[in-house]
Amino acid sequence: MESNATYYNTPIGTAKITGDNNGIQTITFITDNLDEGNLITIGLEDENPECLRECVLQLKEYFQGKRTSFNLLLNPQGTKFQKLVWKGLSTIPYGKTISYLAQSKKIGDIKAVRAVAAANGKNPISIIIPCHRVIGSDGSLTGYAGGVWRKKWLLDFENPLKQLSLF
Repeated sequence: MESNATYYNTPIGTAKITGDNNGIQTITFITDNLDEGNLITIGLEDENPECLRECVLQLKEYFQGKRTSFNLLLNPQGTKFQKLVWKGLSTIPYGKTISYLAQSKKIGDIKAVRAVAAANGKNPISIIIPCHRVIGSDGSLTGYAGGVWRKKWLLDFENPLKQLSLF
C-alpha cells in the first residue's frame, strides 16, 4: 500500500506528512515553504486517511501552544534498535531535555551513545517523536536532521524564558 502525503506550513517551514491507515510514517521538513494554494488544508483532504487529517490538526494545536503531547497512531519504519530508541524519545516530557548519554542509559546500554545518536538522526517523525529534546552532555545543541536552527526554535518554543516577578 502506498502512503498518502499532505503538507502543513509550520512556523519553522513546511512539513511533509506521510502515512496510511496503519499510522503516520514520516514528518519531514522540505526546503521551502509552499504557497498556501499548494497546501491541503484541514477539512479539504478527504482523499487522505483520518490519521493525516488528525496529525495536521494536532500539529496546528502544538504550534498554537494548545498541545503538549500527541495522540496519534505512528508507524515509523526502521530497525528494531531504531524503534527502541524512538520509543524512548516519546517519553521525554514537553519542555524538558536529556543528553544522548542519558538516553543511552535509559535503554540500558551506556556504550551505545553513538548508536543512539545515529538512531535519533534517522527519526522519521519530527516533532511527534521529539528527538529535538536530546542535547549534548555539555548542553550543546548537536545535530538535528531538520537543521540545528529548528531544534533551537522548538526547544525555545517549548520552554520559553519567563520573566521572574520582582514582587
